[in-house]
Amino acid sequence: MAHGKETPRQKMIGMMYLVLTAMLALNVSKEAVEAFKKVDEGLTKTIANYIIKNDITYSAFNRAAEENPEKAGKWKNKAFDVKQGADDVFNFIQDLKVEIITKAEGSDSEALLPDNQINIHAVKKIDENNIPSQILIGSDEGGKANALKSAIDSYRDFLIQTLDGKDINAEQSILSTLNTDDPKNPEGTGTEKWENATFQTLPLVAVITILSKLQVDVRNAETDVLNYLYSQIDASSFKFNKIVPTVIPTSTYVMQGNEYSAKVFVAATDTTQKPEIYVGNYTERKNADGISIYEMTGDYQTLTVDNSGVGIYSVKAGSVGERTWKGLIKIKAPGGDVTYPFASTYSVGLPNVVVSPTAMNVLYVGIDNPIDVSVPGVGSDKLSVRMSNGDIRKGKYKNYRGEWVAQPKRIGENAQVIVSANINGKMQSFPPVEFRVRKIPDPVAKFAGLSEGNIQKSLAAAQQVVSAVLENFEFDLTYQITGFTISVNDKGFDITEVSNNNKLTPKQKSLINNLRAGQRLWIEKITAVGPDGATRNLPPIILKIN
Repeated sequence: MAHGKETPRQKMIGMMYLVLTAMLALNVSKEAVEAFKKVDEGLTKTIANYIIKNDITYSAFNRAAEENPEKAGKWKNKAFDVKQGADDVFNFIQDLKVEIITKAEGSDSEALLPDNQINIHAVKKIDENNIPSQILIGSDEGGKANALKSAIDSYRDFLIQTLDGKDINAEQSILSTLNTDDPKNPEGTGTEKWENATFQTLPLVAVITILSKLQVDVRNAETDVLNYLYSQIDASSFKFNKIVPTVIPTSTYVMQGNEYSAKVFVAATDTTQKPEIYVGNYTERKNADGISIYEMTGDYQTLTVDNSGVGIYSVKAGSVGERTWKGLIKIKAPGGDVTYPFASTYSVGLPNVVVSPTAMNVLYVGIDNPIDVSVPGVGSDKLSVRMSNGDIRKGKYKNYRGEWVAQPKRIGENAQVIVSANINGKMQSFPPVEFRVRKIPDPVAKFAGLSEGNIQKSLAAAQQVVSAVLENFEFDLTYQITGFTISVNDKGFDITEVSNNNKLTPKQKSLINNLRAGQRLWIEKITAVGPDGATRNLPPIILKIN
């Protein structure tokens, strides 16, 4: 069976077993035994960390499936099939470890802990080399190592089938990690059965350690496939969960003779691709799948779209009354072009008030929100503006358009902007304009501009800080990282270093400098403070070293 390239970590672990086994053969039993105990203890800790980190990923699958069952449901099911397979192989190996110790020392052995766990340091018959071979190899070579190999092979093949050739790096890692090919015999004249080469005549402590190493390999392969499956939730869809055709007029009420102007765009659009926007009449029909198909008819207008994906529709207001206009927006989607209908109305009549947010459709607590308040035909010096659930004052916010700045107070309670105007010496009040009030969204933690994926070691080693970026938000706000931890796995042991600000400590830089290709870099427990003064706990950054 072809298999992937062996990683440096796997080579080191394999060499370590060879050295320790050679020490045993030379009767340096005490030193070898203690070394095996330390290795097994480290592997047990690594297993626990894999379980915790994989459980975080499974929780993410659950949340994604609850929010969008259609998009995430099938990937969640595949993930939990992977979990079931990993648990079955892992528990089978754990049962073998318990069986070996029980047969060697009895069911009352101090090494046997509750919940099928083992304390390697409490094992007394550490150099027993008959019982492990009896159980795993057997006098007729029909021992349980055969079933173990079959279980590993079946799980490995299942994982490769699940990847479906879509993640070559993960596939090669799994083929190497879970490789059970028969190795060459010591004489170099042929091959030796994997079962015999792995377990035969080895002392109990060595066999237990090797079984622990196989458990680590199973959890590592599980992690590789989980990362691939989670990445597929959004792989064939838009990077947002809702597409809303949007029309934002500069005013919905204009005076006769003035110009009506509106922005037409997809609210969740990808700015790297311009939509096509048509204004006019259209027809609707259903295809064989019952999906609506829209097509423009008659004379229609094609709007010019700028680099931000916004089209401007302008028309001179004529007679007084309500006017309706409509059209289609066509955008490129992963599965092909998608067309969305839109429609909007405006009124032509006497002057009225216009209150519009200049950078968003909600107000955010903790920052200045620019607001444009105007009454056609009335100067701004003749306006009186007040606001519920907050304060509003005249002023500018950075380079945003708008002569007013709103500061809402309570999240979840709408704010009303109430305008009065001095028209011909008489104060005239207008209906209040209501806005939703929300919290500033959490930023995304980034390391070398990445929040996940692969990274060159040289790039990782050159970094000095962890940053927080507020993506796809209307305002240019700054978040300051206030702390994070860096975790790596070295030779089966997890090592963690802490920073209490946004900068990498010398110890953290040393950990990164010692990473090898194929290892993972975990940046966790990331905290940041934004302009509202609130501390945010950010999701971890998980990177794989190339």
